[in-house]
Amino acid sequence: MKPQEILAMIEEAAGTRMFEDRKDKANKTMAKKELKVQEITELLKDEIDPKLEKLRQEKRAFMDFQQTQNDMERMTKLVVAYDYVKNKERSKQAAGDYDAKAQRISSIEESARKLKHEIAYIQEEVKKVQMQRDKELRKGGKFQALEDEIKKQSHEVVRLNTVIDLKKSSMDEEAAKREALVKSVTELEAQLRQKTQLFEKVQQKYDKANTNLTKQSDEVNQKEELLQTLLTGVASKEGQESGYQGQLQQAEARLTAASTEREQAKLKISHLEKRIKEEEPRAKKAKEQNSGLLKDLETLKTQAGKLEAQIIKLGYEPGKDEERHQEERQLQDKIRTLQNEADALKRKVLNIDFSYSDPSPNFDRSKVKGLVAQLFTLDEKFSQAGTALEICAGGRLYNVVVDTAETGSQLLQNGKLKKRVTIIPLNKISALRASAEKIGAAQSLAPGKVNLALSLVGYDHEVTAAMEYVFGTTLICADAETAKKVTFDPAVRMKSVTLEGDVYDPAGTLSGGSAPQSSGVLLILGKLNEINKELERSVDALAQLQAIVAREKKTMDAAKKVKQELDLKTHEITLTEDQIKSNSASSVRPGSTSFYNYWTLTDFRLSTPSKRWERQLQKQRRRSKKQKHDKMKLHRMLRRSKRI
Repeated sequence: MKPQEILAMIEEAAGTRMFEDRKDKANKTMAKKELKVQEITELLKDEIDPKLEKLRQEKRAFMDFQQTQNDMERMTKLVVAYDYVKNKERSKQAAGDYDAKAQRISSIEESARKLKHEIAYIQEEVKKVQMQRDKELRKGGKFQALEDEIKKQSHEVVRLNTVIDLKKSSMDEEAAKREALVKSVTELEAQLRQKTQLFEKVQQKYDKANTNLTKQSDEVNQKEELLQTLLTGVASKEGQESGYQGQLQQAEARLTAASTEREQAKLKISHLEKRIKEEEPRAKKAKEQNSGLLKDLETLKTQAGKLEAQIIKLGYEPGKDEERHQEERQLQDKIRTLQNEADALKRKVLNIDFSYSDPSPNFDRSKVKGLVAQLFTLDEKFSQAGTALEICAGGRLYNVVVDTAETGSQLLQNGKLKKRVTIIPLNKISALRASAEKIGAAQSLAPGKVNLALSLVGYDHEVTAAMEYVFGTTLICADAETAKKVTFDPAVRMKSVTLEGDVYDPAGTLSGGSAPQSSGVLLILGKLNEINKELERSVDALAQLQAIVAREKKTMDAAKKVKQELDLKTHEITLTEDQIKSNSASSVRPGSTSFYNYWTLTDFRLSTPSKRWERQLQKQRRRSKKQKHDKMKLHRMLRRSKRI
């Protein structure tokens, strides 16, 4: 026996084999339990721990809310007590002011009595002065001289008025003359433009006539030179040909060359007539064999042309369908990426999720604008004011904005809200906004360091009331010194928040210290809002693209069917051409040189050689052009079908 078998027998005899089996079973059970433990651990890590973390965050947020609520109640009590003390002091001050004003009234009454006595005294003095004046009048003294002076000045005034009237009338006449002159100038300018146009037309006619005269003069000179040359036989100018004799010699040389070409053509014709007799039987056979195939080929080309025109009419473009599918995939990938980014940012911000059920059938969700934090944007150049704006908004940052109070009531009653919310109805909210005088006074105290919180955020026009309710009565200051100066100034008296988050209230309270726990929320919300807008644009673009694809689906299907038919016709055209090429008599088929020579030279016997030769050359050129055109058209159809 082998050592392993002997060991197994000994273990069986000793009774330890049973424990080994149990050990193996225990190990297998432990492995299964270990797998189960790993599954439970992964479940805890993937599902339960995130939920627990979310619940812990909600608990912390709730504890913060309770702490804030307790602080608010305590501060409310302090504010009420402070107002009570201040009002009591004001009442005491008002009582003192009343006594002072009563004393002032008594002093004013006393001064009034004194003034009455003074008025009586002045009236007596006036009577005395009048009596004195009457005495002077009776005596013809200073008063008479003054009256004479008045009369003299009156005459002077009348004279000056007359001069003014004359000047005005002359000015009116000059103005009328000026208008007449302006009118005449306008008419003259119009006449000048007309005359200028007429002059330009006449100038063009003159230039044209002058050009014609020059040409005719040149022609006359040429004719005279030619006449002189013909009469004398010598060129009239240096550099020209040797007169009439030279031209006559050249013409004779051309005539000799033409005669030589004519003899060569006759020899060529005789040679071609011999070839006609040799190839006439083959040409007849080729004509009989290829006539049916050529007719089929022309029919197939016509059908292919019709199918191509039908594809063009349907507007089918090769690759356009694939481009749209590619664009659709890109938009879907972009939407998924933006959705993941939005979800990641939402996890960083607490209390930003606001969900509700439709309180009534066919409920218009556009009536619910959303949370205040989602309705405004913060420009990058004002990003440093994010903390100050968070402090300014406070708990109102998570209020829900709706269009009317009725919509808010429906949400509270039938919206199945998951948490308590504060609703801001746009038609009921009493929005306050700081006056321009106060803002101007604050900015004059600290130029470039003070801004109204509302002016730092961007928002839609329809939520203006909600934004004014949240940001309309608070100033954002660059530093504590500016906030202190602005807040307690008598011309301003507005709540201020520094960029570090310290709050200065005109009632006398200050708050601040460490940065708030929610610092940076507005920046995250700004990014989230931008991503949401981009997501909406991408979803709209995807919906439009899908609508276009659905709308053009029938057209694309019809075009694909026509394209398949065109491919079949193209294949048939190729097979027919191959069949024609493989024919044994294709070397003399219609259109080839031999076939052409046979038929053209047969016609040579019917007319004079020169005219017949020119006519057959023209026919040959036209046929070769037509064959070339048909071949190019076929190649274009094949290339287009391959692209499709």
